[in-house]
Amino acid sequence: METTSTSSSRVGAQPAEATAPQPEPAGTAAEPPQSGAPVPAARRTAEGYLRADFPWYGLDGAFTGPRWLMQVGTGADGTVEHGSTGHGDEPSVRGEIATGEKERFAVVITVASNPLRRSGDGTGVLEATSVSSAAWLAGSGLLAYSWPPQMDHTLRDDWLDQQTEAAWELADDLDGPDWSTLSLPVDGVPTPFHYRESEFGWVLAGSTGSGVHLGAYGRGMSAYGLGFSAIADLGTYE
Repeated sequence: METTSTSSSRVGAQPAEATAPQPEPAGTAAEPPQSGAPVPAARRTAEGYLRADFPWYGLDGAFTGPRWLMQVGTGADGTVEHGSTGHGDEPSVRGEIATGEKERFAVVITVASNPLRRSGDGTGVLEATSVSSAAWLAGSGLLAYSWPPQMDHTLRDDWLDQQTEAAWELADDLDGPDWSTLSLPVDGVPTPFHYRESEFGWVLAGSTGSGVHLGAYGRGMSAYGLGFSAIADLGTYE
């Protein structure tokens, strides 16, 4: 008999460039993503993106800089649930927070609108994806490329665990005082986004009219002038 549970809307996959997740137990939330080495550019292909049954989004044509593929996230059954596309400089793990070297990048996360997600062993269901899912992936993705300058690398894992949990709590309270509202074009249509800034960069999340949720994070590029559009040719990201 199948059981139904109400778990966190954290999607069961890693952010951006992290390593692939293990399936979560039935009726439990996915674990916070673990930090991982960036995927070498030579190993990034459009194969995973082409298996998705939803449109991918990136920055619109007003952005003329480099574009690059990151990584897709899949569910327990192998279905593609979300993925990221990068724009600008490819961020390093330490980044400008620690090194002082200026990085300018924006990462766009597309999350499939999925009302029913099965647990890792197939005996239960997880909470539907939502704007909070996009906000969670964006917040944890930004943290994966952040490293406070005063922190020794041996302490970073503990710091990252604490900060990713805080990012989830913020994502679960999009109407709270830590978020403001920002209107940005999506396929040319003004669309409201939840937006917040921190010392590490900015994060935003919203929904589109095409059945997906969008998250984004960045540093060195202002979010206020961005626009998003469906990607017509993934070849522009390779």
